[in-house]
Amino acid sequence: MRTRALLAVLAVFIAVAVSPPAAQAIGPALLPVTVSNNTGRGEAVHLYVIGIQLSSGRLGYVNQGGTFTPWTGGALPPAPAPDVSIPGAGNGGSTTIQFPRGFSGRVYFSFGEKLKFFLTPDGLVQPAPWAGGDPNRDILFDWSEFTYNDAGLWLNSSQVDMFAVPHAVSVTGASGATKRTGDLVANGRDNVINTLRGTSGLANTVYARSDGTVLRALAPGKAAGAGLMSNTYLDPYIASAWNAYTGKNLTVVPFGDQPNTRYFGRTSGNVMRFTNSSGAQVAQFNRPSSSSVWGCDGDLPAPNDQVVGPISRTLCAALNRGTLGTIDTQPSLNAADFYKNNPTNVYAKVIHANMQDGKAYAFAFDDVGAFESLVHDGDPRSAGLHLTPFTGGGTNPQPTGVPVISSLNNKCIDVPNSNFVDSAPLQMWTCNNTNAQKWTFTGGTLRSQNNKCMDVQAAGTANGSPIQLYTCNGTAAQQFVLNAAGDLVNPQANRCVDIKDVNPADGARLHLWDCLGAANQKWRKG
Repeated sequence: MRTRALLAVLAVFIAVAVSPPAAQAIGPALLPVTVSNNTGRGEAVHLYVIGIQLSSGRLGYVNQGGTFTPWTGGALPPAPAPDVSIPGAGNGGSTTIQFPRGFSGRVYFSFGEKLKFFLTPDGLVQPAPWAGGDPNRDILFDWSEFTYNDAGLWLNSSQVDMFAVPHAVSVTGASGATKRTGDLVANGRDNVINTLRGTSGLANTVYARSDGTVLRALAPGKAAGAGLMSNTYLDPYIASAWNAYTGKNLTVVPFGDQPNTRYFGRTSGNVMRFTNSSGAQVAQFNRPSSSSVWGCDGDLPAPNDQVVGPISRTLCAALNRGTLGTIDTQPSLNAADFYKNNPTNVYAKVIHANMQDGKAYAFAFDDVGAFESLVHDGDPRSAGLHLTPFTGGGTNPQPTGVPVISSLNNKCIDVPNSNFVDSAPLQMWTCNNTNAQKWTFTGGTLRSQNNKCMDVQAAGTANGSPIQLYTCNGTAAQQFVLNAAGDLVNPQANRCVDIKDVNPADGARLHLWDCLGAANQKWRKG
């Protein structure tokens, strides 16, 4: 499930949400949404709620009380839109706005200066700071996307176009349980900015105002379109991945709940053709350009159907994550395999790595495999937009814990790409003080964040049983004891956590093995 906004400099705003049909409305007619400001910044904050009324298809805006008003007027050249800003709270405060049920759109938030919107006869021109001459270029701003209808609320942060203001999203349901995502790790914004600035060919994707304020990092598609990075950046990898299927099949299984729905791709020349299980051709795609991969469009069109669109989305996710060509059944759901290609999507890689839960919307179909920063509740009672510190880890409770360090290589037990999902295989990685390497010893378990535990896959007890991350469940597969000798023992198996193949490199996997006293089985708390 996702909310997508399709924007062009002189295009109508359209928010598209795909959700299950609802027979009866649940959730309040007006959903309270608290926008909290813990950025540490002193500028005035301005909020905007704009989008589409789903029942009528009319484009417009919503005021603080949740009343929808359609846009009127418009001209060519575009005329300034009326000021529909809502005053936001200063640092340390919060403002409550209302989402009317049956509305889909964006919440914009700007700092210090109001955003400039324009109207054409066809609709609204929204800020596009990657475009030459955009009047919002020197304003610090960002947005989140949402759909609220009879099937509930979908609310996500978005980095599809740019990475600018740290913010998280949350929803509280009728049960009182709250879901939250989008929080950065400590110094996460600086980590993203500095990594891009330090990567060859990407330094110009970061834009700072004349006063030194770093306003945003542009996503690769926007940066390439603006001439700030090579528009063929990803082409060598795309060619290699595409050509990998001249002699073998690519299997696409686009629906997680329909494992028998499979399509099989083969490349001939620059064209990849897909057949179904009966051998009938159902789709074909030209080898995409870098631009098509960044945007998940062009040579990778994704119509809202049940065949071509799902195949295209899967291809685009695999190309952005760098798994096409090496993993022949897609989508690949193991985050440890992502972004290992060269050249790779550094923008998506570094954003995911600096999220507390590893989730982000760093490209258009980052929701393939549920790696997106989205909260959903079918019966919401309230929601939140949390503007978090520019230096620091946000106001979400930070997991405490310590690194667990190997005597073999002085590296740390690590959750790959900070992606805290069930069945993520644990690995060794150079110690970096991120939450992916923080473990809390409690009740005989080693706990990471989000109530996840170190776990023996399938409760195995034999030599070679993989060590993974899994939701804490109180079973013996999640019991581990670090003894005085430095052995990390699973009592159920009476075997030790061991670095597979005595591999000293980053990415080495962990499994159970007979306790031998070797360096690859010795551990200490950092």
